[in-house]
Amino acid sequence: MIPIAFVRAHGRLLGFGLVMALSSSFGQTFFISLFGGEMRAAFGLSHGEFGALYSLGTLASAALLVFGGRLIDRWPLALFAGTVLVGLALGCLALSAAESAAAVALAVFGLRFFGQGLSSHASLTAMARYFERERGRAVAIASLGYPMGEAVLPPLVVALMVGVPWRSIWLGAAAVLLLAALPLTIWLLQGHGARDAALKAAGPGRGRDATLGQALREGRFWLRIPALLAPSFISTGLVFHQVHIAAAKGWPMTLMAGSFSLYALGSVGSVIFAGGLVDRYGARRLVAFFLMPLVFACLTLASSDAALVAPAFFALLGVGAGTTTAILGTLWAELYGVTHLGAIRAFAQAAMVFSTGLAPACLGILIDAGVGVEAIALGCALYCIGASALAART
Repeated sequence: MIPIAFVRAHGRLLGFGLVMALSSSFGQTFFISLFGGEMRAAFGLSHGEFGALYSLGTLASAALLVFGGRLIDRWPLALFAGTVLVGLALGCLALSAAESAAAVALAVFGLRFFGQGLSSHASLTAMARYFERERGRAVAIASLGYPMGEAVLPPLVVALMVGVPWRSIWLGAAAVLLLAALPLTIWLLQGHGARDAALKAAGPGRGRDATLGQALREGRFWLRIPALLAPSFISTGLVFHQVHIAAAKGWPMTLMAGSFSLYALGSVGSVIFAGGLVDRYGARRLVAFFLMPLVFACLTLASSDAALVAPAFFALLGVGAGTTTAILGTLWAELYGVTHLGAIRAFAQAAMVFSTGLAPACLGILIDAGVGVEAIALGCALYCIGASALAART
């Protein structure tokens, strides 16, 4: 459980983390993929072609994220967050006005860079930097923004698309960011400068205070990378192609959209539970086990075409997402300190975004080649097991 006193004492900073996590929804695969059918029809794209276009924009965002993410170590947090939200709104506007496949790729770049990349980066970096003893709980509370978006937005979008053009929905997303998220973020960060000054005056925390270069020279850092990439690659790939999965399994899209609510519930429960475990045992001890829910999710997807498999799959996928967020959201601060945390997390976030860029294209190629959903899911489960074995050696 999350102590009420903790929330009252740190409400504004925790609220900032939650708002940034929620805002990242507009650049997350689960949201963009809801428009996959409409965009493929509008621009005459196959599954593989749309996946390649999406991957191009995502890979470009990952390359820039390594540099853009460092700015959170140098800029005032309010300036960084405000810039990110404006950039994300511009990405929404660009997609609403896109008239070619190239314009879609450019808009996807903006959405992925400012949304999945920097919005998430701002949320989790702030929680890990400004909390120490209760870092796991702080990350857990801020991360509730992810399941909030996952629970509300898919059913809302599916309902709106019955009578509202898909481009108009993206215009609405831009309005929400500029008229609600941006002013709220500025208000939540009032007085934050004093907190930042106190942190800098206190100096390094209890652990190391390593630079990105020092972290990259550690062999153990690279042994963790396969496990780090697994959730982003597998979840993105499967969710991006959810329309195809539904068709292959004989499931209506209303079932898929509704199942996202269970994804959100699984994520909420697991992130709170895992955040408490992190504060008690440390993320370093738990990193070898956080992929197990994802293994069970993939095995469930491969097991049957029954309608009950859809909600079970999404619930397990949500448990995996929550566990991943709590553990990886605190791991880098625990291992390498907070002075250069923005740069280190930016590298890790860029690697994850890079993997999300590859996932739609890779799975789209497999789908176009006739590989079944069951075979893809089993392969993903086996990869998770191998990556966990490597992480256990660190």
